[in-house]
Amino acid sequence: MDRIIRINPLLEALKSGSGRVNKVFIQEEKGHARIGEVIREAKAHHVPCVFVPARRLDQVAPGHQGVMAEVSPKGYASLGDILARSAKPFVVILDEVEDPQNLGAIIRSAEGAGADGLILPERRSAGLTETVDTVSAGALEHLLVARVPNLVRAMEELKDKGLWIVGAEGSGDELWYSFDFTGPIGIVLGSEGRGLRPLVRKTCDKLLAIPLAGKVGSLNVAAAAAVFFFEVVRQRRRK
Repeated sequence: MDRIIRINPLLEALKSGSGRVNKVFIQEEKGHARIGEVIREAKAHHVPCVFVPARRLDQVAPGHQGVMAEVSPKGYASLGDILARSAKPFVVILDEVEDPQNLGAIIRSAEGAGADGLILPERRSAGLTETVDTVSAGALEHLLVARVPNLVRAMEELKDKGLWIVGAEGSGDELWYSFDFTGPIGIVLGSEGRGLRPLVRKTCDKLLAIPLAGKVGSLNVAAAAAVFFFEVVRQRRRK
């Protein structure tokens, strides 16, 4: 059983109607200003609420915002589920991103940019943990996530379905904003330390770079992801 201890992720989990939330524990003492909203949403979705002393939540859920919910794990989707969401799919592909903070931030940006789904490898990748759920600020409830045994094979399958696969790479062939993102697209981002693995890099149709003007050599993967995602938004809204 997983849990949620922050207000925004809990509200999104309740509002989504996914049925993941099984029970909500709420501190008896005056707490977060939006506790009332949590109670209303829980009642609307027939989720039981239990009031407990704040000290009990402090013991079992440090960092809570006056709530702790018991939730079922987030289920994974299939590639087919993701591709079925749009005639011009926008898919995020992560190559061994192991930091749950980065994964949560990427999920938040991807959902905010209207991505149809996100693909993770089964090995050497952060999973959909409590930390990921918290950092995503509720976005995880609205984004399909697939987990595949072979990332390169999944990329090839997407290419067969008509998607262009581009990789974020510091030594890329061209700048990210010069590429046409208005068609079906898959954006591949590499791990925090190693970047894209050689075979993943080779499987990409194009490698795109974000030029840096300062002294640091690279962006955090979550920051680079946001740059790419909202270029997709900009181009698709302009067209």
